[in-house]
Amino acid sequence: MKKILIYNSGGGLGDSIQLFPLLISLKGHFRKAKFYYLGAHANHFNGKLKEYSINLESVDLNLKYFGFRWWHLLVAKKRALKRGYSKFDLIIDLQTKFRNSFILKRIPHEQFYSRTLDGFFSSKKIKSNSLDHLENLSLFIEDDIVRLDYKVNKLPKEILKEAKRLLPNSNYVGFSITQGNEYRKKSWSIYKFTALANRILSKNKVPVFFIEKNKIDLIEKIKNQVPTAKFPELNSDLSCPALVTALASRLNTAVSIDNGIMHMMSLANIPMIVLFGPTNANKFAPKNKFTKILDSKIIHKTKDINSIEVDEVLSLI
Repeated sequence: MKKILIYNSGGGLGDSIQLFPLLISLKGHFRKAKFYYLGAHANHFNGKLKEYSINLESVDLNLKYFGFRWWHLLVAKKRALKRGYSKFDLIIDLQTKFRNSFILKRIPHEQFYSRTLDGFFSSKKIKSNSLDHLENLSLFIEDDIVRLDYKVNKLPKEILKEAKRLLPNSNYVGFSITQGNEYRKKSWSIYKFTALANRILSKNKVPVFFIEKNKIDLIEKIKNQVPTAKFPELNSDLSCPALVTALASRLNTAVSIDNGIMHMMSLANIPMIVLFGPTNANKFAPKNKFTKILDSKIIHKTKDINSIEVDEVLSLI
């Protein structure tokens, strides 16, 4: 394998960060291959995520929202060849929409991996019900791909140094409480978060909240209810996802809803408790052995995330 193209249709930072373990594992296996990235949305790897140094060459076909418009089917191959992207040895399709896979397969390739319609578009059929791309790709290439995790010590030294300055001690418990996409109600009540924070204070642990600086009213509300809570990002001139990951490495554990910060924290490979309601934990939860999932659909038979009680979370901390 000399040229491998990765296609991702997700648009959020979390969608990109969730790919890190897969990308690192693939790079570790195909050491001589050059990796290319085609996103339907903005390429975060060379923008907001550049400090993570996940080196991918962006494929720009000048087609906004690639795969989401039927007319892309008519020009995808022509654009790829015109811009110098000759045949790829392998295209890895990381989504399952029929239209997107149909269009993506127009790009010249030798092998094509996709889970869409139970592998209908794949150049080789595999028998698997797993949602784990790494597991499926091992079957696809008929060779075991070793799962590798992101190493926090790969972050820039100035970011690691700043994280240590902001959280110099121990016994920190992190909280991520806000959702980026508002179309699904997946936030746990702020009052339950503050109640949980006060409960852990009684156990000599320090609550640390990860909240964007511009959410002033929310920060003040939490400060009023948990006066000793820490908001490390407020005390730093740095502002980037990599700083969140570095700060997470200073925590004993973290509690988060399904959001982008959850994925930033998961790269630190710390114990995490993640709360799920309407979204799919099997699809979106961090894939590491340190993560515990509380899914309201399983434990309370409802998509209402607020059916999860404070004591249920506390028992896992």
